[in-house]
Amino acid sequence: MNEHLSLAGAHTALVTPFSSGQFDEATFIKLIELQIKAGITGIVPVGSTGESPTLSHSEQLRLIELAVKTASKKVLVIAGTGSNSTAKTIETTQEAERLGADAAMIVLPYYNKPSPQGVYEHFKAIANSVKIPIVIYDAPGRCGISLTAPIALKLALDCPNIIGIKDCNASVKHIKELHSLLPSHFQLLSGDDIWTLPFLRVGAVGVISVASNLLPSAIVKLVSSFQSGALEKAQELHQSLSPLFQDLFIETNPVPIKTAMASCGLIKEEMRLPLVGLTQEHREILLKRLENHSYHFQKINEL
Repeated sequence: MNEHLSLAGAHTALVTPFSSGQFDEATFIKLIELQIKAGITGIVPVGSTGESPTLSHSEQLRLIELAVKTASKKVLVIAGTGSNSTAKTIETTQEAERLGADAAMIVLPYYNKPSPQGVYEHFKAIANSVKIPIVIYDAPGRCGISLTAPIALKLALDCPNIIGIKDCNASVKHIKELHSLLPSHFQLLSGDDIWTLPFLRVGAVGVISVASNLLPSAIVKLVSSFQSGALEKAQELHQSLSPLFQDLFIETNPVPIKTAMASCGLIKEEMRLPLVGLTQEHREILLKRLENHSYHFQKINEL
């Protein structure tokens, strides 16, 4: 059990590329290779950015398998294995462990809306079923529930292989509370690019980023600048990128990031239903942002 696994740094919540409705393995491998080249800390396949609800079980496992093989221990692989079924999540997490994932990211049970005690029992059962580290994914906007601080503490104390939280509560106060309450070894990650720097300032160790699908080197520089004490540089990067961070959530993730990546020739602009392409109005806003920020991206690479 590697409960001491460091999550510090920039991790990418990978998109799942499709071609004519099928998982595009070749493009997925190329995307991971670009992430490794950019110096990313870790990759997160099969999360919400990867459209996990629309993937078959065999596709999920193939994504994890390819991610592990392509990463080749050069970067961490934190496999998304969560669902709203405890039994199914245990099965998928055990398979991710068998495939060689470094850790599992597990979302709170959505739709069921369990009580805090139910959330505790869910994660405890999963943690007891595997040895790999687990990162809890707290996304109340998607799940309808959030992880309470007392339950987070109880899980941190009772389950040594639960080592961190990807937090999407958009609250500096919440991160400060967790940081002061949880054991020192427990690690907090921003789950939203716009909150990366504010969260780092109050105790988070990194980010699981959507924007790094498009600009991995920029997100790496933002986090590493903060970590090295270059706070002015980190702030400058944050300010330069913030308008793009906002526009990448102009509609439901991952529709905007896939649109942006397709405009740069990285992937085909293809989502699975029920997700569809951006409205024309939002497409124009996003593509204009990318055009206006082209000089910022060049400047970022020089920082």
